[in-house]
This record gives sequence, structure tokens and C-alpha cells, in this order.
Amino acid sequence: MHVIDNIKTIHDGWGRFYLVTMRSPGGAEHPRQLEDHGDAACVLPFDPVRRVVTLVRQPRVGPLFRGADALLLEAPAGLTDGEDPVEAARREAMEETGLRLGELEFVGAFWSMPGCATERMYFYLAAYGAADRIDDGGGVEHEGEEIDVIEMPAAEAAAMLADGRIADTKTAVALQALQLRRPELF
Repeated sequence: MHVIDNIKTIHDGWGRFYLVTMRSPGGAEHPRQLEDHGDAACVLPFDPVRRVVTLVRQPRVGPLFRGADALLLEAPAGLTDGEDPVEAARREAMEETGLRLGELEFVGAFWSMPGCATERMYFYLAAYGAADRIDDGGGVEHEGEEIDVIEMPAAEAAAMLADGRIADTKTAVALQALQLRRPELF
């Protein structure tokens, strides 16, 4: 069985960063870097009547650091902060899009980057209607999220994923799950 023998904290802030030693069953040691910030939840809101999805556009430091466009089109998501993932998904949707979501359809829970991070992301789909938009969204002001809410036809979002204009993994998983489960929307 693989085990972790040694853990050294190198940063403890919003996320915690560690140097760890993973030991294989045969005794070989493998030094690794690990980031831990807890679990996350992602939800793709869709209106089945109008056949649209609601996404958000916000600046992201990772692509910017790599010289790419900082603005990504994404499904609403965020850390669970210790909440039940369903409640975290509802909270994130409200904060980011202004949508009050009812029933969430579970898609799955997947390791985001298992080679270097502890995050497991819980994915959901959620139907909504016009009456469920109760706020403008835009994110939490003190977090500096700078979020734009984008509602678009589901078929357009699928085309953007197919040609690379949507380049966010969590959004790809959510859109493909919606395509498989609700093909009539596309």
C-alpha cells in the first residue's frame, strides 16, 4: 500500500502547500508537491424551456501567468468551505449568477488535479426558469471576482467547447454531462 511518510508545510494561507514523501509498497520514496484548499462544487444552470445555459466570465491568474487570455467562460463553481457540496453549489450559483436553484442533479465527484492537489469537485446540473433570477450575480465584491453573467443557447456553448473557445475543464465536464442527459437542449 502507498503511504505518505513525511509532510513539510511550505505555505499556509488560502491554500496550504506541502512537500510530501510518498512511499511505494516496495519502499521507493517519491518526493511530491501538494496543494490543499478543500473540496469544490460546480453547477451548470440551464433553462429547459428556452434551451439556454448560464455561464460566468471572470479573470483567472493561471492562464494570464501562461500568457493566455485571463478571461475564461465557466460554469459557476467554488470551494465548499466545509458545506455540503449541494449547498455550496447553490450558494455559488446565487453569488455568481443571481440564480436561485432548486433541485440539483448529481453528475459525479472527480479529482481536479490528483497529481498535485487534494481537491475533489462535485458536479451538478440544475434546471431554472425566468422566476429563479432574483439578483444580478457578479460574485462577492470583497473577493474581487469581477464576474460577468453570460446566458447563451446551449447549442452555442457546445459549439464553443468543440472549437476551443470554452477551455475550462470543469465547464467541459458539465456541458458534456448536459449534452448526454438532455440532448434535446442542443
